[in-house]
Amino acid sequence: MTLLINDENRVRTLTLNRPEALNAFNEALYDATTQALLDAADDPEVAVVLLTGAGRAFSAGTDLADMQAMITDPDFQPGTCGFRGLIEALSAFNKPFICAVNGVGLGIGTTVLGYADLAFMSTTARLKCPFTSLGVAPEAASSYLLPQLIGRQNAAWLLLSSEWVDAEEALRMGLVWRVCEPEDLMSEARRHAEILAARPISSLIAVKHTMTEPLRPGIAAATARENAHFAELMGTQANAAALADFSNRPR
Repeated sequence: MTLLINDENRVRTLTLNRPEALNAFNEALYDATTQALLDAADDPEVAVVLLTGAGRAFSAGTDLADMQAMITDPDFQPGTCGFRGLIEALSAFNKPFICAVNGVGLGIGTTVLGYADLAFMSTTARLKCPFTSLGVAPEAASSYLLPQLIGRQNAAWLLLSSEWVDAEEALRMGLVWRVCEPEDLMSEARRHAEILAARPISSLIAVKHTMTEPLRPGIAAATARENAHFAELMGTQANAAALADFSNRPR
C-alpha cells in the first residue's frame, strides 16, 4: 500500500509509504492521499490529520519518472485526482492538519507545509524547493502561501535558489513550529495532535475556517498563475535537460 492509515484518539495518521522511492508521489499516491483527506474531512470520528513518511524520507516530491512520462509517453495514464486534486483537498481541508517531517522533503514534501496548521521536523531532516533546478515554476500555491508563512525574502530564497534548508534554518524561518530529535518526532507530534483532538470538532472546524477562509482567493489565484507557468516551462530545453540528467544518474 502506498499510504498507511491509522486512527487513534480521534487522530488519523497518514503515512506516505513508498520508502524505496523516498515517498515520492506517483499518481497512485496522489490519489490515495487525496481520498484520505476527503474521507477524514467527512468522518465525524476524526478530529485531526497527521501526515508523515515511512523510512528515511518525508517525501521526495513528485516522482520525476512520472513527470518525464507525462511529457514523453503518449500512453501515460494520469490518476483520478493527481497533483491538482491533492492541492484542492489540502486547500479545502476543514480540520487541523499537522505534518511530522521525518526526513528529506522536496517539492510537495516542502510546499505541503504551507497548508499545515502545525509542522514538526526532525533535526536530521532537510527541505528543498527544486523548481528552478528543474526549469519549472512553483507549485501548490507556494508562491502565495510561503511569503504569508515565512516572509517574502525567506520565501524568495527557498523558491528561487533550489538550495537545501536544514531543520535549524526551517525553524528560524518559521517554516516549521517545532524541531525534535528523530526518536521524539512522532511522539511530540502525536501529543500535540491529541491535545487538539480532545476539543470539540465543531469548534476546531470553526477556528480553522476563520483562519483559512481569507486565504482561499489568494490560493486559487496563485494556483492558476503557477499552473500557467508550469505548462509553459514543462518540456522546454531546461526542463528536459534536468529530467534527462535525473534519468541518467546511477541508482
